[in-house]
Amino acid sequence: MKNYYIVFLTLVTLSSFGQTSRKYSNEFLNIGVDAAALGMSNAVVSTTSDVNSGYWNPAGLVHLEDNQLALMHSSYFANIANYNYIAFAKPLDDRSAIGISLIRFGVDDILDTTQLIDDQGAINFDRISTFSTADYALTVSYARKLPLDGLNYGINAKVIRRVIGDFASAWGFGLDAGIQFETNNDWKFGFMARDITTTYNTWTFDEDNFEKISGAIEGQNQTLPEKTEITLPKLELGLSKSWLFHYDYSLLAAFNLNVRFAETNDIISTSAASIAPALGFQFGYTDLVFLRAGVGNFQNELQIDNSENLTFQPNFGVGFKYKGIEVDYAFTDIGDQSAALYSNVFSLKLDFSIFR
Repeated sequence: MKNYYIVFLTLVTLSSFGQTSRKYSNEFLNIGVDAAALGMSNAVVSTTSDVNSGYWNPAGLVHLEDNQLALMHSSYFANIANYNYIAFAKPLDDRSAIGISLIRFGVDDILDTTQLIDDQGAINFDRISTFSTADYALTVSYARKLPLDGLNYGINAKVIRRVIGDFASAWGFGLDAGIQFETNNDWKFGFMARDITTTYNTWTFDEDNFEKISGAIEGQNQTLPEKTEITLPKLELGLSKSWLFHYDYSLLAAFNLNVRFAETNDIISTSAASIAPALGFQFGYTDLVFLRAGVGNFQNELQIDNSENLTFQPNFGVGFKYKGIEVDYAFTDIGDQSAALYSNVFSLKLDFSIFR
């Protein structure tokens, strides 16, 4: 039973610690959506042009020709955590489009052992209950073409909901903005600013439940965590180029620079900002079959001997598209190339043109 206490308290303590960390607030929103994008290491800010653009760069929604629906599911940490995503987008006219998406990242059926021992000191397994901890993000997107040919912009308004059982919950709100520009020779440029106004989460705590936690281990969890959580702005710069060979074969190469305004373990890091590159490729055959690969998340990891080791995250993927139905799969290392923490990601995209 001691192990149950340790697991439970660790989860709650980690959740509380996250509320005071400014660098990594709302990190579930940085995982990404769409197996096609994940297979290219998320280097899609300049190329995204479908329903998933609401996440990657809302400016890409203007390329929609019909309504689209997207679904994605993936499991992390040996199926302990589940990540689900659904999105819908539609063109309003030949110059604008809208979209809406919902993300849930959660761990369910966590054991609550705070009531395991009754007032007489007896262990009663019937007093064990379960709870879930989950993060939600609802995003509404709008995109429009500008008078300059090839230049588009988009904005996101997102509502954040975070829940830790009956112990704590939070509401948050934030804004994103993106731009895309395409030249006549198939060069594409993208710019995405996330949390441009900073995203604020405001937490509320159930004091009765907190008293149960604070009394579990003497000297630990004695005070409530901070109630305000701030997500600092992040920038993503993208560049891509596509080629067509013999009418049937295509190649897309894309490059991203991801900028955080905080000192992190990114390959380029200063006290003012940190920068991490990402590179992705997609090889296609007759717009029917796609093979993808990418590398990103370059980190300088501190070792036991205080030396630094450069790590990176490889990704691979495959996709099939037929008459408006696209099924994609990504095999992604969510840690680095030396850890065996691989995830299988599946996504489905449906273009409503198949019904017309």
